[in-house]
Amino acid sequence: MNVASQANISARYELPFGRDRQWFHAAGGLEDKLVSGWQLNGIATFLSGFPFTPLVGSNISGDGDTRNPDRPSLNPNFSGPIVLHNPKEWFNPNAFALPAAGTYGNLGRGTFMGPGLADVDLSLFKNTPLTERTTLEFRAEFFNLFNRVNFGPPNTTVFANGTVSASAGLITTLATNPRQIQFGLKLMF
Repeated sequence: MNVASQANISARYELPFGRDRQWFHAAGGLEDKLVSGWQLNGIATFLSGFPFTPLVGSNISGDGDTRNPDRPSLNPNFSGPIVLHNPKEWFNPNAFALPAAGTYGNLGRGTFMGPGLADVDLSLFKNTPLTERTTLEFRAEFFNLFNRVNFGPPNTTVFANGTVSASAGLITTLATNPRQIQFGLKLMF
């Protein structure tokens, strides 16, 4: 299954501070070591949701194919939105009907879209030359900078033992971690 839309943006910007730069261009000695060598980096990832297929939860067709699980039928008596975009019920399980034993459901494969994803990572680096061959690097890295909740896929099993499953459409996982911040110091020689 493929994502319908994806955008990745990455950027790197060396801040214009320090000797022979736009700001603090007359800095020297310790002052130049403090203000120069800063670099800002960013990566942004945006994805539409992954396609998913609601499933019957058993081999009602009787074909024994475990690689291609049985799909339900669309409920002809259902009206209203099928996909609700709520992590407690991403899709309405009442929109589906259990096919008759020995038959296949009429629902297509990959018919619905799961939650999208938006993630921004940012880092700030500072390289300070200590000697001609030795540099000290400071890093501050922010993963999932805006602390956006990116939900994982919903539970696609609609039926359990012939009745609607209580967890149908429920999302119990995250696609990314909550915001993480880390600092690092590296001596390169």
